[in-house]
Amino acid sequence: MAVSNSLQTRASSGKLTVSQFLSGEKVRASLNKMLGTEKEAQKFVSSILSATSTNLALQECDNSTILSAALLANALNLSLSPQLGLAYLVPFDDKKNNRTVATFVLGYKGYIQLAIRSGNYKKINVIAIKEGEFVKYDPLTEELFVHIIADDEEREAKPTIGYYAMFELCNGFIKTLYWSKKKMLVHADKYSKAFSLNGTGGKYPKVSYADYEAGKVPETEMWKYSSFWYKDFDAMAYKTMLRQLISKWGIMSIDMQTAYENDSKAMEDSDDYVVAPEDYITPAEQKAKELKADAPENSLLGAAQAVSDTTEG
Repeated sequence: MAVSNSLQTRASSGKLTVSQFLSGEKVRASLNKMLGTEKEAQKFVSSILSATSTNLALQECDNSTILSAALLANALNLSLSPQLGLAYLVPFDDKKNNRTVATFVLGYKGYIQLAIRSGNYKKINVIAIKEGEFVKYDPLTEELFVHIIADDEEREAKPTIGYYAMFELCNGFIKTLYWSKKKMLVHADKYSKAFSLNGTGGKYPKVSYADYEAGKVPETEMWKYSSFWYKDFDAMAYKTMLRQLISKWGIMSIDMQTAYENDSKAMEDSDDYVVAPEDYITPAEQKAKELKADAPENSLLGAAQAVSDTTEG
């Protein structure tokens, strides 16, 4: 679905932009009622505009799905700011209804945030294990033996070979989990429709993940690798580890159950996030858009920032 000229397309087709939809009288009245005050409603709207303004595919989503997903994030008190990594609005193909929908997706930091808020967790952590650090992992005793590289810069430069997650409940119960990166790659290949470990053929072929990591993808074809498993594999791996650990052995608060169920539905029922060849934005172009969006004269985010400034502090 082409979205590179989404604003013009919407205008010519009579569809409302996200900003126009949220400015509608009925929507404003409903938000004021649900969120309690007009001030809170304005703050909520500003967060949606901030999240959608630099994502062309999100701007093409059904407006009602953007609002529904954002309301869920708001109910869970999770910011949609991509910089925080707590929760995201992600565009998915809804092929059954021939539309693009915005879906609530929980980030790994969102899992940690909800666990902390529950008051049940004394400790919780997830990290990548780097090359040269792993000694052994005993699945019977769940003990991981490692030699962590002390120098942070040296450690970050090393390739990741596995992932470790753990929690300790306030009642003393401890649970740990270790997956090799190979196991995580197989998991991603099995459960993500947009990720391919060994490459694909067809109309839009993909190289293997090893070739992708080696930089063997032309810039003009990077749009095919827009899945978060390509964009930030470690972050998706952290999330997978926490999902496996908490859902099977942890205590899940009502908020965490709600977030988990909605996040699971997005992962199981939908294709990964939508980018077409004509819609791909190079890193330099994306940076330019973000800088423009942050500028005070920008009418969309300028207004959103003004609202934010008046409601914080």
